Amino acid sequence: MPMKPETSARHPMRAQWEYELFQYLVQLYGEGQANHLQDRLLGIVENALLHSSATAPQHQNQTETMLICYGDTLIDDAAAPLHVLAEFAESQLDDLFSCIHILPFFPYSSDDGFAIIDYQTVRKDLGDWRNVTRLGEKFDLMFDLVINHCSRENAWFTDFLADQGPGNRFFHEILGHPDLDAVVRPRNTPLLTSVNTTSGPKQVWTTFSDDQVDLNFANPEVLICFTEILCNYFMRGARYIRLDAIAFLWKRIGSNCMSLPETHALVRILRRLIDIVGLPLTLLTETNVPHDENVSYFGDGDEAHMVYQFSLAPLLLYAYLFNDGKALSEWAKDLQPAPDGCSYLNFIATHDGIGLRPLEGLMPESEIRALTEVIHQRGGFSSMRTDANGNEKPYELNVALFSAFGGTSENIDAYVAAHQLLLAFQGVPGIYLNALVASSNDLRKVESTGRLRSINRGQWAFPDLCSELANQDTTHAKVFARLTNSLRIRNKQPAFGAEASQRVICGDAQCLVFLREHETQSILVIASFLNDHHHLQLPQTAELTRGTARDLLTDSIVQLDHSIPLLPHQVLWIELS
Repeated sequence: MPMKPETSARHPMRAQWEYELFQYLVQLYGEGQANHLQDRLLGIVENALLHSSATAPQHQNQTETMLICYGDTLIDDAAAPLHVLAEFAESQLDDLFSCIHILPFFPYSSDDGFAIIDYQTVRKDLGDWRNVTRLGEKFDLMFDLVINHCSRENAWFTDFLADQGPGNRFFHEILGHPDLDAVVRPRNTPLLTSVNTTSGPKQVWTTFSDDQVDLNFANPEVLICFTEILCNYFMRGARYIRLDAIAFLWKRIGSNCMSLPETHALVRILRRLIDIVGLPLTLLTETNVPHDENVSYFGDGDEAHMVYQFSLAPLLLYAYLFNDGKALSEWAKDLQPAPDGCSYLNFIATHDGIGLRPLEGLMPESEIRALTEVIHQRGGFSSMRTDANGNEKPYELNVALFSAFGGTSENIDAYVAAHQLLLAFQGVPGIYLNALVASSNDLRKVESTGRLRSINRGQWAFPDLCSELANQDTTHAKVFARLTNSLRIRNKQPAFGAEASQRVICGDAQCLVFLREHETQSILVIASFLNDHHHLQLPQTAELTRGTARDLLTDSIVQLDHSIPLLPHQVLWIELS
């Protein structure tokens, strides 16, 4: 393969990284463009670092935790929503979360922020960059790089319609009637959308909706633009970048257009740009796909720094809704650790639905159908996609997490337990703000927007939320108190650090038991999935039969060499001496 001449290196690996960057650019754009592109891309990121006073993520340590929220989840007529979020975070969450993921806060036309009109400005109804900067003073921040598509109202697409640069070459213009049957779809809306341009009718690629037009990264100028956007986010305070819908990025007629080698090469390009210059940024890929494909975005430790653990959410949900942790336990036994320097982002609820594709190969179709039916019974929905055979299949479950668990005070124990198990898993936990305060299905928002995902994207009037949390008798206050207490305890434990090891001791339908180990601490995690009292006898190993130990969650003594009594859905974090 062609080789770009070495440049002087500030980092011992710089020459190697620059060589790799050059090869990825050759793979995508050819040798003739690779030299020039590399110089332009490195110039952009070096300039960003030169003009920024940023340091590494301030909380990148053994107890990272992430809050996920929209900029307007909390509203108050007296202040901008981002200001309200900062007030709540500083007063209630400062010792709980190291990072806040503010979901897209840019001008948009649809999909609750994911059809971006302008990547560089803050929505006026949310506040301005000063509000974002304030949040970044106490918390590391994650921004979305909505990289697969933009809004039809974006200036680039206006250029396309007018057949003028640069946008006239930024999108996929599909000629004729190519065979697209193999393309994997996340939704059952049409893949192609006809638009009228000054040059006549044209067809463009629209993976998610007719308002979200896919960008064509085969044009290197698109990569240049998004590198500039990424660097602007860094200079505005982002320390984590979420690559939204990255698996769909590269299109190749005749393929399934999912996680293609070109897509992985593009992620590697962004990673190497960060590495070469030393930008204090963490890349997170969002790929709601089966497990093996999902974790492929770690590469050999040279792609994403973090990968969403998509299979964990539906496996946890099934375990607690059906009192059956068999599938979760079997998956956990086979789970491989992330590569060195990388980690999983674990979650059970986000702004999106709970994906079902990550269950492929892990759970029988009959159990997936049963889970879907329970969600329907509890007021939720299932979004559909069309598979390769033209059949409609559930793609994700749309429901507020507390409603999925039943939505009453009787369900609090199981709901909290699921989060306590989540918090113990190897990786970084991400907690959705609406789940933290036990929000319920927002059917009015579904009706007003016409979007199923809106069921889990409800807003709170800030005074109302404060009133609910101040009243210790409310369900919201009970859940918030128990989850925040669990977070405070977790954040003090080295064995729950993202890089501490994890080893499953035993697991079946009733219980999952695993060991988290750090050089200074070991914690035995026991999770019961049953809805009644029972006892657990630990395997007879030297490390687990040393008499007494302490459960961190209840501050009570556990006799390891005796049968351990477990309450319904109880989770134990047992610190081993």
